[in-house]
Amino acid sequence: MGKFKFTETSIKGVYIIQPTVFGDQRGYFMETYHAQEFKQAGLDFNFVQDNQSKSRKGVLRGLHFQYKHPQGKLVRVIKGEVFDVAVDLRKDSPTYGKWEGVVLSEENKKQFYVPEGFAHGFLVLSEEAEFTYKCTDFYQAHDEGGLLWNDKDIGIVWPLDRVDEVLLSDKDKSWKTLEESGVGF
Repeated sequence: MGKFKFTETSIKGVYIIQPTVFGDQRGYFMETYHAQEFKQAGLDFNFVQDNQSKSRKGVLRGLHFQYKHPQGKLVRVIKGEVFDVAVDLRKDSPTYGKWEGVVLSEENKKQFYVPEGFAHGFLVLSEEAEFTYKCTDFYQAHDEGGLLWNDKDIGIVWPLDRVDEVLLSDKDKSWKTLEESGVGF
């Protein structure tokens, strides 16, 4: 029996992944990645970089992507809770401009696979959250792009009732809408 449950979302290539958690009175153990099992599920890639961030409640990071070096990301939360979002930027995709979102938390231990060719972002719902992710390509600051987090045409339904204020970096405040940017892979 596999150690992971792979659930493809309404957008082809985007997966919610639930690891098997082995727990007892001492705590728990789980594998968060196993190349052979991921490959058997059709998720065959090479991770080259791991990242981790810590943010306080209301912080919204995103919606980020890279133009020439797009990154596939396997994301999870190790402390707290976030609402995580992927936006399809693949021009030939029937779901171009559509989004998928999932709550990731230290309790549910779910992971989210965001393929290359997507914008990615998350909103912190708990008092603070530690977020970690594996990437299929290296981050390159000169190659970074983004979309406005509240682009009405994309229509992400952020759980704003769970935060008092959305906290954005200056960079994330400056992104354009999908229509204005015309981005697509």
